[in-house]
Amino acid sequence: MINPINHGKSADEIGIYKVEPYVLAADVYACAPHAGRGGWTWYTGSAGWMYQLITQSFLGLQQEGNKLKIVPCVPTEWESFTIHYRYMKTTYHIIVTQKENLGDTIVSLDGVEEKSGVITLIDDGIDHSIGIVLFTSSEFLI
Repeated sequence: MINPINHGKSADEIGIYKVEPYVLAADVYACAPHAGRGGWTWYTGSAGWMYQLITQSFLGLQQEGNKLKIVPCVPTEWESFTIHYRYMKTTYHIIVTQKENLGDTIVSLDGVEEKSGVITLIDDGIDHSIGIVLFTSSEFLI
């Protein structure tokens, strides 16, 4: 109900929803005569919460101070995805790859494996590359 794109799949749905299909609404009304209509777009912090959900829980970016850990929860069908993450004046290009196999996650910074799985962020103004290989097994697929 809260994903705005689900309300813009047809002209009829757009006519019911009546708000922007690219803005997260604070309300989707359930009672007649406005059932299915969105409300309170642009006035809410819900977009900020959705941003946090996507970046922290789904893509798995977890920053604490100058430490970055990446623990994604993405569909196994996603072979890979890329994030361009800016820390102060420094950009980190993160490539997460999923492979079917049993094994431990591999995290590397600029080609050097980080055994702890945690990246220490530095603000040196230089682009850096983070590589993450996640291993999955078909017996654990949801």
